[in-house]
Amino acid sequence: MPRFALRHRFALRLALSLAVAFTVLASATAQSTPAAPAAAPAAQPAAQPAAAPHDPAHYTREEQMKLDWPWLGRFKQADAELPVPAKGEDRVVFMGDSITQGWHLDQSFPGKPYINRGISGQTTPQMVLRFHQDVVALKPKVVIILAATNDVAQNTGPLSPEETENNIAAMAEVATANGIRVVLCSVLPAYDFPWRTGLTPAPKIVVLNDWLKAYAAAHHHIYVDYYAAMKDDRGGLPATLSHDGVHPLPAGYAVMAPLAQAGIDAALKIR
Repeated sequence: MPRFALRHRFALRLALSLAVAFTVLASATAQSTPAAPAAAPAAQPAAQPAAAPHDPAHYTREEQMKLDWPWLGRFKQADAELPVPAKGEDRVVFMGDSITQGWHLDQSFPGKPYINRGISGQTTPQMVLRFHQDVVALKPKVVIILAATNDVAQNTGPLSPEETENNIAAMAEVATANGIRVVLCSVLPAYDFPWRTGLTPAPKIVVLNDWLKAYAAAHHHIYVDYYAAMKDDRGGLPATLSHDGVHPLPAGYAVMAPLAQAGIDAALKIR
């Protein structure tokens, strides 16, 4: 065999032997040397508990509209804690919006078992949804409903006059079905709404009040006409009775109180 071929053969065998030796050595080392521990995952910040919503009775406007559209939580606890009427008690619930909410019934009707269930900004569809909880369940003899200013102002979106009328009729029908006498109040005059100008509410309120009066007469309810006693020559509330043309001052409530009481007295006589 030529010398070159021998050398080539020897080199090939040597290379193979070295490769096997390195392989065996690497395997032994891997078996005898413990594997390095895996790197610990980077520390993660502790999970924060979800923020608890506010007390439902004190929701912000945004929370209330998102979580409790009719705002049942506003009076839920107060309703639950209210005792049943005493024997002979002429309990009355005032149902309404901010005009009712702002009325200090204890001052206008001292000593009377009158309950305020007004919520600022509400429209009639919201009131329908809370009517059973905030009126029927309280077992009053009379409910006095003052509503629809915010329907005209489109607080929860546009409502046709028929939709507003249907909502008021629904509340009256639920009350009647539960033996509660109904007092329907005229919408207070308003020439414009400071939070939503340009809707020309004055003529719309006149039409709505005409319907309220006719509906009350047709269904043997009592109608209380605040509008005629409070309007100015533009069909709005004068500055002597309101600071913003919508919400009554104490002088405005002083006009309303005897009219409301006369309506309640008339309703209590209905058998």
